[in-house]
Amino acid sequence: MTTVGDFMTTRLVTMDANDTLTAAAQEMRDSAIGDVVVTDGDDVVGIVTDRDITVRGVAAQRDPDRTTLRQITSTDLVTVSQYDDAVAAADLMRTYAVRRLPVMDGGRLIGLISIGDLAVEREPQSVLANISADDPNN
Repeated sequence: MTTVGDFMTTRLVTMDANDTLTAAAQEMRDSAIGDVVVTDGDDVVGIVTDRDITVRGVAAQRDPDRTTLRQITSTDLVTVSQYDDAVAAADLMRTYAVRRLPVMDGGRLIGLISIGDLAVEREPQSVLANISADDPNN
């Protein structure tokens, strides 16, 4: 059985829920990533993606310098353990229509698994795996 811990991403970027959309977008650009894990103190409260900033922020005509991550973060967070089966993680993504799952251990964030990570691991010849394994182009 392949577990989530076998191929989760451990290079995480977290930001406070009170940080602005502009700060998150700049962090994503500077770190060449498409998402940040949103925290409130020690608690993981969500994930914000570059698409969230675009759709829930810019397209909704929110001021990116005044809108906080808390205001656009979905509160229904689905998480997994590093010991969970990779297929079960994929099933959770499908069931909840999410592309990323925080990996938690005893209430502490230790990683992130994405649909791209699963594709690289489970279907390495797929188009999604090829895109996901490639260097970022931003």
